[in-house]
Amino acid sequence: MQEALSILSKYWKHDSFRSLQKEIIASVLNGKDTLAILPTGGGKSICFQVPALMKEGICLVISPLVALMKDQVANLQLRGIKAIALTGGIGSNEMIDLLDNCQFGNYKFLYLSPERLQSEWILDRVKNLPINLIAIDEAHCVSQWGHDFRPAYLKLSLLKNHFPKIPFLALTATATPKVKEEIIRDLAMDSPVIFQKSFARKNLAYMTFETEDKLFRIQQILTKNPEPSIIYVRNRKSCLTIASQLNALGFKATFYHGGLSYKEKEKNMQCWMNEQAQVMIATNAFGMGIDKANVKTVIHIQLPENLENYYQEAGRAGRNGDKSFAILLHTPSDTLQATSQFIHNLPDREFVKTIFVKLCNYFQIAYGEGIDERFSFNLNHFCTKYNFSVLKSYNAIQFLDQQGILTLSQEFSENITLQFLIPSKEVIRYISLNPNDEEIILTILRTYPGIYDMQTAFNLPLIAKKTKEKEEKIHLVLNKLTEKGILEYHSKNNDSTLIFNEVREDQLTINRIIKHLDPQNQVKKDHLNSVLNYINNQKQCKNELLLAYFGEITHQNCGTCSYCISLSKPIKPETPLTETILTLLQNNALNSREIETITRKKSEAIIFALQELLEQNKISIQTNNKYTLA
Repeated sequence: MQEALSILSKYWKHDSFRSLQKEIIASVLNGKDTLAILPTGGGKSICFQVPALMKEGICLVISPLVALMKDQVANLQLRGIKAIALTGGIGSNEMIDLLDNCQFGNYKFLYLSPERLQSEWILDRVKNLPINLIAIDEAHCVSQWGHDFRPAYLKLSLLKNHFPKIPFLALTATATPKVKEEIIRDLAMDSPVIFQKSFARKNLAYMTFETEDKLFRIQQILTKNPEPSIIYVRNRKSCLTIASQLNALGFKATFYHGGLSYKEKEKNMQCWMNEQAQVMIATNAFGMGIDKANVKTVIHIQLPENLENYYQEAGRAGRNGDKSFAILLHTPSDTLQATSQFIHNLPDREFVKTIFVKLCNYFQIAYGEGIDERFSFNLNHFCTKYNFSVLKSYNAIQFLDQQGILTLSQEFSENITLQFLIPSKEVIRYISLNPNDEEIILTILRTYPGIYDMQTAFNLPLIAKKTKEKEEKIHLVLNKLTEKGILEYHSKNNDSTLIFNEVREDQLTINRIIKHLDPQNQVKKDHLNSVLNYINNQKQCKNELLLAYFGEITHQNCGTCSYCISLSKPIKPETPLTETILTLLQNNALNSREIETITRKKSEAIIFALQELLEQNKISIQTNNKYTLA
């Protein structure tokens, strides 16, 4: 393994492997099919990147996450390693060029989505590449009982027919026993060697707290733990709201969600990474490729969709081995809200069919057409036009995305159109007087010959690549030309892009994949029930509950979670406190924080007393989380 260690040192500047990395690499080098289940932060990518660099040929990496593919390719390129990703939106001609580069350009890594491999011409090209290893990332997607099932993964076993002597390395951060069995079976892995790191995180204390005033509790937590923190929320609006509230309270907070531009994401990320901001408020768009070792606290203020996602997000705390906290704050109304959000908005078969047809009509795609067409997409506008529920529509589109019919990219995009307003000879005259702008203008004219006649869609990254100039400079030139009346320039931001991966065939398209809908809906119901059990179970260690979910059975309390702490500091009911609360509620409806402020009792004692009164049906809780007499 000395060569492997040398490569690790040369490219990644590490002098030793993390737990199980060395063993996984050795298994792959011995030609064995291998399943690696390493919790988040375990360094899964090193397990295929190092052995691929040790062997002749190219490593084929299958990943469902466009952002993660781009991130890994960028990181490899920064290290001087040749890598390519064939992501959505790349035209056929450009894709042919990229595959030629893989075949003749001494590239070491080719990243593909599983859906890409369903194109026969791409598969034919891949079959002729000198593949030395097939790495399947996010391998839980092959399982119908996983939290992100993608049917295209089921076809990856066909690669075994074309590369019978090439090892498969399946990687995932989370897998229940049932999911693990399906990964091995559905990828047709041959007697795989299985490496599974324990899901236990001894330095991470799992806490669940019921509180009506989440902001007040967050304030207490962040004051007590002033180190870097992450607060996960479920939508972009909450990102802005919580960040604004925390900044008003004197904390330095920034935010991150899928609707930000690349520059805004980078700016906010660096602000937090460099600890100019203590707190990052984020949706689940934040996390891939994030490696900040000293995160002290990860707080969830809304219920997660499943325990797999929760475990990965919570696991971003304490990677330096120091004591850290994963805290989930919830209210009695959160269960109803989560049920409404995750279960009541699940689409049925008829709704999925309707959504697909309406999307085709919305983008004016004729029957038998549409494959590889790409559109800027505003979900709210679409739902308003057809009077659809936004959340239910999103779930239906997400299902179509998982089945490979569509690709919904929520990365920030910028839709630019241009048209020259003056004759070509006047443009040439301008160039002669402004030679610094010449290369950019001539490149635009060569790329878009019809730009004098009509508003023309403009690809900013393409022109930047061709001219070897930064996008900011091209923007400056376009703005200058607009101010001088030479150019009409429109720029509109869009928060998502929709790509049609198949021709429109309405019923034929949907009937092939609709059988997967009911099992997937049931999986989502089971996942939410597991989350509700995690927060509501008051008789078991939180760490024990999480480990049991992932198939690790332990009967030893962790001693640090909210349940274990409650055992060491039992809260006894205070009869006078319940009477005091009943007296207070005779005058006004109050929330728990208001009761806490008036009575000057600890929040744990208040919660206990309120629960007792609720169980006795002496009080009730309103939708605004205020208590009244029953």
